[in-house]
Amino acid sequence: MTAYLPTLKQLQYLVALHERGHFGRAAESCFVSQSTLSASLRELESLLGVMLVERTRRVVRFTPLGDQVVAKAHLVLRAAEELAQLVEASAQPLSGELRMSVIPTIAPFLLPRILPQLRKERPQLKLYLREEPSAAAIESLHQGRADCVVLALPFATGEVEAEHLFDDRLLVAFPKDDPRDPPAEIPPSLIDESRLMLLEDGHCLKDHALSACNRPELRANATMIGTSLHTLVQMVDNGLGLTILPEMAVTAGILHHTQITARPLQSAAASRAITLVWRKNSPRTDDFRLLAAKLRVG
Repeated sequence: MTAYLPTLKQLQYLVALHERGHFGRAAESCFVSQSTLSASLRELESLLGVMLVERTRRVVRFTPLGDQVVAKAHLVLRAAEELAQLVEASAQPLSGELRMSVIPTIAPFLLPRILPQLRKERPQLKLYLREEPSAAAIESLHQGRADCVVLALPFATGEVEAEHLFDDRLLVAFPKDDPRDPPAEIPPSLIDESRLMLLEDGHCLKDHALSACNRPELRANATMIGTSLHTLVQMVDNGLGLTILPEMAVTAGILHHTQITARPLQSAAASRAITLVWRKNSPRTDDFRLLAAKLRVG
C-alpha cells in the first residue's frame, strides 16, 4: 500500500500554524481563509491517520509527532523552493525574489548606502528585507524563511557558506570632555565598568565589545540596555555613561547633533567581520557571491 504524500500546500499551512500558534493568523499569512486552512489540515491528519494538532478554544498545541512532522516539512519546503530557485537563477543572475535578514546593528547603516544602487542595477531583483537579531536571523536561514543573512562574525552560524564583506572597527563613545584629554585610542583599562552601557543579550555587538575588552568584570557590571544603538547614543549624550559603537554607525552619522566623542578601542580584537552567509550547497550560491560584491562596494 502506498503511503499518502502530503501536498506542499498542506505542509505550508502546517508550518504557518506552528510558527504563529493561531489558525486565524496562520491563514492570514498564507492568504487563505481560516476555514480553508483548517479543513486542509484536517484532511492531512485524516489521510495520514494521525493527530498532529490538538485544538481547543484558547490554545493550539502540536503533538510530539506533529512537531517532528513540522521539522521535516521545513526541509521539504526548503528543497522545493531551492528547486524553483535553481531554474530561476539559470535565467538571469541576481533576479527574482530574495529574502535577506540583516541584524539591527548593521541594517540602518549599510542598507541606505547600497539599496538605491542595487535597485538601479538589478531591477528584476525583488529583495525582501527582514531586520532581526543574529540568533533569530540564523534560525530563519536554516528554517528556510531567509535565503541569506548579513551579520557580524564571530557568531555561531552552523553549516553555512560565507563571503566576508569588510571589517568594522569598534569605537568607545563618551560625553564630550569626559575624559578631557582622550588618547587617540582608548585602552580597555580606561573603561569604567560602572558606566559602561551595552545592548542586552541577543545582540552580538555586546559580545564582540566585551570580548575585545577582555575584562571579565565588564560583563558582570556593565548595564545592559535592551533597546537600540540610537537609544544608547542618547543616553551617552545626556551624560549617563559611555558605550561601544561600530564604526559604520558613526560613519553613517549616528553621532550627528550630539556632544559625543568617539575613539577607536585599543585591542587586537576591536573589530567585527561583516559577512554575508547562506545555506551550504544552495543553488543560488553564484547569486549570493554577486550580491556580496555589491554589498562590499556599497
